[in-house]
Amino acid sequence: MRLAESKKYEILNEIAEKEGIIIFGGSEDCEIPLGELRQAFAIDEKMYNRSIEGLSVKDARAEYTECVEALAPEAVLLHIGAADLVAFEENPLEFDNKYRELIEHIKTRNQKCRIAVVSLRNYDNDPVISNMNTHLKYIAESENCEYGDIANRRVWNPKNTKDAVEFVYSIGFVRSLKNKRSMYDLVKILFLECFSVSGTGRR
Repeated sequence: MRLAESKKYEILNEIAEKEGIIIFGGSEDCEIPLGELRQAFAIDEKMYNRSIEGLSVKDARAEYTECVEALAPEAVLLHIGAADLVAFEENPLEFDNKYRELIEHIKTRNQKCRIAVVSLRNYDNDPVISNMNTHLKYIAESENCEYGDIANRRVWNPKNTKDAVEFVYSIGFVRSLKNKRSMYDLVKILFLECFSVSGTGRR
């Protein structure tokens, strides 16, 4: 299955525009409805989903090279760890090292790429997930990356966010200054809104 996904992404990368925003995550991220979310929240930037079923941090560097690197992304949202919970509990240091290796690989290949490390959802207060999220936060801070915390349920009104985005863009303020969209705004839109729409109990 993973070989088929990698081959599919390799073909898509040949026709995709470079320097976009990439979601690089695991199983729960594969079905994020990018088209609908881009339209709803007036996202003009190029966006691609290169998530892979069952993606482990151990394989992430190699998969990034095959599925993402050719796109020379302007920003990458990393949502990795759900497939590594058992291994993390046994050896958290190895998890940390593999995650840092992935970030270093991305930076080496593309020094201007913005990187966000996205936490795992932890609505049931699982202690292993909580510990992993603590590690992810430290990794993000130590590697000068953004940290997107989606662990806990939050009162977030997507309609208000949508209305605010539409107003700011309608007056041309953001585009005239050529500001890059906030990484955490992207995390909220792509991970929190998608999850609220799906209504599933996934992590």
